[in-house]
Amino acid sequence: MTHPAPGPAGPVPPARWAPVVGYVLLSSANQMLWLSFAPVTTVAAERYGVSVAAIGWLAQIFPLMYVVLALPAGLALDRWFRPGLLTGAALTAGGALLRLGDGFEWALAGQIVVALAQPLVLNALTKVVSGYLDHRRRPAGIAAGSASLFAGMVLALVLGALLDTPDDLPVLLRISAGYAVLGAAAQALTLRHRPQHAVAVTAAGWQRLRTVWADPVIRAVTGLGLAGFGVFVAMTTWLQALLEPAGVSVTAAGLLLLEMVLAGILASALLPPLVVRAQAAAGFLRGVILVTAAGCLALALVPGTAVAAASLLLIGAGLLSALPVLLEIVERRAGASGATAAALLWMAGNLGGLVVALAVQALLGHPGWAFACMGGAVLLAVPLTTRARLGQAPARPAAPSHAPPLG
Repeated sequence: MTHPAPGPAGPVPPARWAPVVGYVLLSSANQMLWLSFAPVTTVAAERYGVSVAAIGWLAQIFPLMYVVLALPAGLALDRWFRPGLLTGAALTAGGALLRLGDGFEWALAGQIVVALAQPLVLNALTKVVSGYLDHRRRPAGIAAGSASLFAGMVLALVLGALLDTPDDLPVLLRISAGYAVLGAAAQALTLRHRPQHAVAVTAAGWQRLRTVWADPVIRAVTGLGLAGFGVFVAMTTWLQALLEPAGVSVTAAGLLLLEMVLAGILASALLPPLVVRAQAAAGFLRGVILVTAAGCLALALVPGTAVAAASLLLIGAGLLSALPVLLEIVERRAGASGATAAALLWMAGNLGGLVVALAVQALLGHPGWAFACMGGAVLLAVPLTTRARLGQAPARPAAPSHAPPLG
């Protein structure tokens, strides 16, 4: 496939950050809605008169639907970018409003609608950035958009911690709906103008997918997403159950998860632009894998609050900051097919999350082996982190010295 050049020489059109800001609000709202029932599972079950397992499905339907809808959504965004993203915005707001109905059926209907929106929103990040920002500002735009996804997770956890009784649930849902409507409106207002840097898409949908998949760098990035996201999803899903035998309380486990995500937000906003500028993606991603594996090994051998706090700080900062680095590679390699390539990355990540989480679930009775399983899963991606596999030029050898010998 052809790869777009950074851009012609001469004056660079001014960056339009407004659509990126709109995207930040919309994507954080979408992620908040995904996890809004997770911190209040038992509370919501009591309020709606259903089982805890039924409330669990309000979050679990998202990765299941994403695996199915990721590629069609990516193809649609590459062909009809603004209508596709605005559809995702409308579905996000509409699903949040549906959840205001009194009963589990309304909550489930709203979550299904928001889950339909999620692939249209998440897959659009590279298209928003490449369409409205010049090539020099795109790494920063991708970092901001990626950080917003994790900020939405934190917002869901914080709201759940503050509004944690059955009587508080309607208030939580109203606040969530208000923020979702704000995010959808902001995105709609900021997409009034056409992208400045848009590239015409010439290949048909499925031909475009075949072209994107033919790029070995895109395949390597997809494999890294499969392993990295898989471990992150499994860690967030089962951390409390795995640490409980070591005496870690439910409250402490929740704080540890919050620490992991907050570390990831900070790292994903600061590190990726530096990594991209230094052309150090291969070494950075390899370091993330090794640090994550080491953290999992520490949790397997010496579980406890102190070890978990240190390990999860590094794991969260590494895994979450790796996402914008991978998305920058996708944006640079795929060009006009950026949404299709991003869809492959997100689909692989959600699939990896399901596979690794199920593997860890089978080992819940043996926490050490469960943490070792996560460490082993992420280490499988090490061969994908060479400079050649990620499309980077080999490091130049040091220039020979022409100074006369000493002595």
